[in-house]
Amino acid sequence: MVTRFVVAEAESDAFVARAHTALVALAKRAGYRLGRLARAVDEPDQWVLVVEWDSVGAYRRALSSYEVKVHATPLLAEALDEPSAFEVLASAAAGGGVEVSASDRAPGADAGPPRGTRRALRSRT
Repeated sequence: MVTRFVVAEAESDAFVARAHTALVALAKRAGYRLGRLARAVDEPDQWVLVVEWDSVGAYRRALSSYEVKVHATPLLAEALDEPSAFEVLASAAAGGGVEVSASDRAPGADAGPPRGTRRALRSRT
């Protein structure tokens, strides 16, 4: 999960406190690996929350947790409106080669709406 924020300097201390609370809530969920809060060096109002999960499914299940809904979701709602869930398809450790991972996405996921959806939409018109 890569979530970007724009935070005014005057609000940064409160933002950081809420981000720490959100990280703690997320860290308690199954499938959580690592979380980081970072600030842009050249643009101090630009922040990013990066959280690594075992899978996209673990991330989505974590979002349904009561503690995450209370402590992390309000913060995440303030993020820039852009994609935030990414799956790792390749990685490389220091001094090593590239390790390629298969996608968890269903085959044909970009082909259109799920089967039966078009039929249901047509019958409503």
